[in-house]
Amino acid sequence: MIIGIDDTDSNDGMCTTYLGALLLDELQAYGTLETLPLLIRLNPTIPYKTRGNAAVALKIRTDCPEKVTAHVVSRIEELAHMECEKTNPGVVFIPENDYDRLKPVLGNFFEKAVKDVIEIQEAKTLISELGIPSKGFKNGRGLIGSLAACGAMLNLEAWDHTFEYLAYRQKESWGTPREVEKESFFEADRKTYPGTWDTVDLKSRQVVCVPHSGDPVLFGIRGENPAIVAEAASLIRAEPIERFAVYRTNQGTDMHLLSVTSFAEIQDMHSYRLEGTVQAIPRTITGGHVIFPIRDEEGNEIDCAAFEPTKNFRLLIRKLRPGDKVELSGSVSSRTLNIEKIEIKTLTPLYKEENPICPNCGKHMKSSGRAQGFRCKKCGTHAVSKITCEIKRDLVAGLYEVPPCARRHLAKPLVREQKSNVNIFPAR
Repeated sequence: MIIGIDDTDSNDGMCTTYLGALLLDELQAYGTLETLPLLIRLNPTIPYKTRGNAAVALKIRTDCPEKVTAHVVSRIEELAHMECEKTNPGVVFIPENDYDRLKPVLGNFFEKAVKDVIEIQEAKTLISELGIPSKGFKNGRGLIGSLAACGAMLNLEAWDHTFEYLAYRQKESWGTPREVEKESFFEADRKTYPGTWDTVDLKSRQVVCVPHSGDPVLFGIRGENPAIVAEAASLIRAEPIERFAVYRTNQGTDMHLLSVTSFAEIQDMHSYRLEGTVQAIPRTITGGHVIFPIRDEEGNEIDCAAFEPTKNFRLLIRKLRPGDKVELSGSVSSRTLNIEKIEIKTLTPLYKEENPICPNCGKHMKSSGRAQGFRCKKCGTHAVSKITCEIKRDLVAGLYEVPPCARRHLAKPLVREQKSNVNIFPAR
């Protein structure tokens, strides 16, 4: 059977992946886990998410499904932060004899949950119509992610994978400052990058894979395969851990991005890949955010933003000028695209007027007075007017990304890009 679980955490603590890791060990008393567990990130723009908007799925072969179901439900009741208004757990159980029947419909549901907005009733209706065993707690919003995670497990061949090694703290340490040796994370990065990424941010000297909330996670190493994330984790020096789990994930895949033919189709709470032309010099607003508009071929415009947490990425954005052709990736809120990546496709030429150059000595001439042209004092040569020169742009066409400290879970890091004939500039 496949088990999907979502929404057991809160802003203050707990973590659905921790429950998944706990069940990985405990359910072995009832059967055999058949594959790596899944950690699925859903639409990152959903306003009622708790923290990372993640669901998990486990696949187990068992002769006692009733005992498995009872155990999972009891663990959710025990560990989920039910007292939090935003915590509304859900769990779904897919029997093996239903795999083929449910694979296409839940595969579509999974993709929709990552890219679109799904209401609770839609998930409940689907469960009722298809006769899927499930249990919702409180308003049951977690049933959305639970169904999506099951759809992902049923369709492993249909989506891009990365992996994350998650280490969990001993329970008595929850809510206290994490004890980690910062330099060991930089060592792990040096030895495993680019097979791993987003462990550290070199420019800001930050460790970015250690959370700061009260949840059970000590650190999470993301990478291309289970072996490389385990190698990186083995180099970390930190407080003792209770347990760990390696999850297969859709993190770092750009799975959330939609394509549109017209900016008129853009909706809030969705993520896009947009191509357009810069319409104005980027401006810095209160808070340090950098904003500029782009226009599509139909004349529709949308504002794009490099927000303050993107740090030095804003220096790049400030170099854009009207006429530059760009492709942007990011999520839309309040009709503004929060930039995750930018491909600068072409740079518009910029020009300035300057005094003419003497053909003999190569130096700029001086003005001879109002309406009297220009003269080289050394050579005596004359010219009638100023000349127009192209300004060298302090910018190179290519693909750029926000730094690791500002990267969203689903955004594909440039070390994973395989574009040909494009300059790629990974943020490190």
